[in-house]
Amino acid sequence: MEWPEKYTFYPNLILGVASTDYSLRPVTWEDRNPIRQWRNSQLQVLRQIESLSQSQQDDYFTEVVQPQFAQEFPAQFMFAFLKGTELIGYGALVHIHWGDHRAEVSFLTPPDRQNPTAFESDWYHFLSLIRLTAKNIGLHKLTTETYSFRRTLIPILEANGFVEEGVLRD
Repeated sequence: MEWPEKYTFYPNLILGVASTDYSLRPVTWEDRNPIRQWRNSQLQVLRQIESLSQSQQDDYFTEVVQPQFAQEFPAQFMFAFLKGTELIGYGALVHIHWGDHRAEVSFLTPPDRQNPTAFESDWYHFLSLIRLTAKNIGLHKLTTETYSFRRTLIPILEANGFVEEGVLRD
């Protein structure tokens, strides 16, 4: 299968931070299985209800992700998150509302990067990169959701300009 390397209308979305080894690049076909495994191992922090099969993930990448590479106003941008050349997570700008210039941020790292030091560094650097990406494509507001039991995430979000707008009890 031939997989696009760039989003057609946004060819410069490969980003890094000069002072770090972190970068984003558009997801590839090869990224789909590690992403599926990470998602299946962390259902408690996702909206996903049950584990994804390989064929479900393949279908999602083929039918949803790949076509968006050629769209002028895609509903989402999915990125691999790298430290050096190692895939250490993935994230996206999802539910993009182009008319209002806003999107939701999603992000997930593998379970082996959940120790506090790696987790905080990964989140901080990912948010820095995704905010720059959003600005570069003309978005003005980013939102995200997290569960209240993920207390370590709140200060990282706030350090990156996110403001708590509310807490859902359930």
